[in-house]
Amino acid sequence: MTTANGDPAASSGPVGTEHIAGILEQMQKSQAELLAAVKSSIATPTPATASAPASALSPAALSAPVTIANPVSEPPVEADNALTSSPTLSSSPKSTFTSRIILTTYPNQIGINPFPMNWGAENPEERGPIVVSRAPSTIRRRNAHGGSYSIYYALAVASQQLNADHRPDFTNTEPAVNIGPFPQWYDKKKIVAMDPWGHLPQTLFKDVMDKDNVDIRPTIAVTKAHMRLPELEDSVRKGRLVPDGKVCLNDKGELAVTKFAVEPVWYLPGVAERFGIDEGTLRRSLFEHTGGSYPELITRGDIKIFLPPIGGLTVYCFGDPAKMSDASVRLALRIHDECNGSDVFGSDICTCRPYLIYGIEEAVKEAQNGGSGVVIYFRKEGRALGEVTKRGEDRASDYFKRTENIAGVKDMRFQALMPDILHWLGITKIDRMLSMSKYVYLKDPRQRGSFIRYLRNKLY
Repeated sequence: MTTANGDPAASSGPVGTEHIAGILEQMQKSQAELLAAVKSSIATPTPATASAPASALSPAALSAPVTIANPVSEPPVEADNALTSSPTLSSSPKSTFTSRIILTTYPNQIGINPFPMNWGAENPEERGPIVVSRAPSTIRRRNAHGGSYSIYYALAVASQQLNADHRPDFTNTEPAVNIGPFPQWYDKKKIVAMDPWGHLPQTLFKDVMDKDNVDIRPTIAVTKAHMRLPELEDSVRKGRLVPDGKVCLNDKGELAVTKFAVEPVWYLPGVAERFGIDEGTLRRSLFEHTGGSYPELITRGDIKIFLPPIGGLTVYCFGDPAKMSDASVRLALRIHDECNGSDVFGSDICTCRPYLIYGIEEAVKEAQNGGSGVVIYFRKEGRALGEVTKRGEDRASDYFKRTENIAGVKDMRFQALMPDILHWLGITKIDRMLSMSKYVYLKDPRQRGSFIRYLRNKLY
C-alpha cells in the first residue's frame, strides 16, 4: 500500500493516511458536483437549493479506502468561482483575492516545484531554504507547511492592512552576535524542532531570493537588550547582586543581555522519531486536530517541514555568548515555561515568577564569575494546556488539581523537543541546573529518569 507520493503508507490501525487522502478525494468530487448544482441553479430562473449528492457523503463512500495516484498533469486542486460568487461565500467588493481557491496540491503536479530540502546537510545551500510563503511568486516553490503567526497574517491580508506581495527589507537586521555553526547543527537527530540557519536566510539565500523571486523569512532573531525588573533592584539593594558595569549595569539592577528569539520549525520525520511514533501517525494527528487546516500534510508527503502555529522560545544570555559553547567554563541554566499571570502580572495563583527571578539572579552571578548564565523562556502557557485551564480559588494547590480535572493531564509541555535549543547554542555541559521545584520535571516514562539525567543523555 502506498501514499500519494509513492511512499509506504503508515500503519496506524484500520484507518491510515491513505484513507484520509481518499476522504479528501471524495470531498473534492462532492465539491465538484456541488459546483455543478450551484451553476445549474444560477442558470435556472426558478431558485433551487443545491446540495451534495447523498451518495458522495455516505458513510460507505467516506470509509471506502481509496488509493490516490500522483496527478502529474493536473494543476493544483481549485474551487471554481461559482462558490465564491454565492451569497454565503462571496468576497467583499474590496477583496484582493482572486475567484479561485487552491484547496490542496500534490507532488509532481504541473508547476509544483518545491525547493529541495536536505535536513542536516552541513552546507546551508545544500540543505536548502525554508520556504513557506503563499505569495503568488512563491507558492509553487514552498517546501514547508503552516507558519508561526499565520492566523494573524491571514487576518491582516484579508482586512487589507498587509499586501500579500510584501517583501521584507532586511537592512540592519543582521544578528547582533555570531553563533555557531556547531557540529550539532548537522545532526538531523539532535535538531528537529528549529531551523539552525533560521537567523541568516537574508544572507545565505539572498541570491536565491533575487534570482527566483521567492519570499524567504528568518525564524530566529539575535539582538542585544537591557533588562529591568523591580526584584533585581531589590537584589542589588540587599547585596545579592553587585553592579559591575558589564552584566549588572547599575544600582537599579539593570542587566545587559543577548536575546535569541526562535520560532518553531519542525522536521516531521525527526519529530516523529523523537516521540517514538511513525511519520504518518504524526501527520494524521496534526491534520485532524487542526480541523483539516493543513490538507497538504496528507497530500504532500514530499514536504517534510511544518511551522506549527504555536509559541516559540526566547534565550536570554548573560555574559559573553561565546562562553555558552565553551566547555572549559561553568554554565548555569534555567529552563522556564511561560506563566503569564505570575511572570508578567505577579498573580499568586502560582509561584512561577519567583522561580524565574531566582534563575535570572543566579545566571547573572555565574556570568559575573567568568562563566555563562542562560535563561530559556518557552511559550507553553499553563504547562502547554492554556491559561483557560487555570481555575480555582487562587491557590497553587487548587490550580494544579483543577488543571488536571479540566484537561485530563497535568502537563503537555513534552520536553522531548526542548534540548534542540541547547544543541543550537553549542551547549555540551551544564554545571548548574537552576530549579527550585521539588517535583521531577519530566513525567514521560519514555524519557526514563529525571530532567538532569535526560539532559545528560541528550547532550553527550
